[in-house]
Amino acid sequence: MEKATFAAGCFWGVEESFSTVVGVVSTRVGYTGGHLEAPDYQQVCTDSTGHAEAVEVVFDPAVISYQQLLELFWRCHDPTQLNRQGPDFGSQYRSAIFYHSDAQRLLAEESRERLDRSGRYRRPVVTEILSAVRFWEAEAYHQQYHQKQGGGCGF
Repeated sequence: MEKATFAAGCFWGVEESFSTVVGVVSTRVGYTGGHLEAPDYQQVCTDSTGHAEAVEVVFDPAVISYQQLLELFWRCHDPTQLNRQGPDFGSQYRSAIFYHSDAQRLLAEESRERLDRSGRYRRPVVTEILSAVRFWEAEAYHQQYHQKQGGGCGF
């Protein structure tokens, strides 16, 4: 099994995008990329901790590749919006890929460059590509939120 971590706006919809994909073993939502130890939702929502709302994806690379996960990541949000997605704004909603290996970093960088050159968007892709750091699991009520609530992803 391998791990991938993505931030693309509110983590509820992002988790939903990955959770039902064949080859994805598990997902969990949380906070990463910030400076505060053990942040909670209320703290992250202040936009002062530096954390992004993110989804940690555990996947079986024999079934689904990291490249395929990247393609899904690009489709589930607008990577040209800086520090926002839809009605949500603040750095906690930024678009970011947190890589867990040099191979993931290279694939993410190549993928972002291809997308930026593709002409799919009129604005440049602003997605950050950063080394994975400590992932703080979000509160239990955030986990599989859309599945529990019967909601759907807004994107």
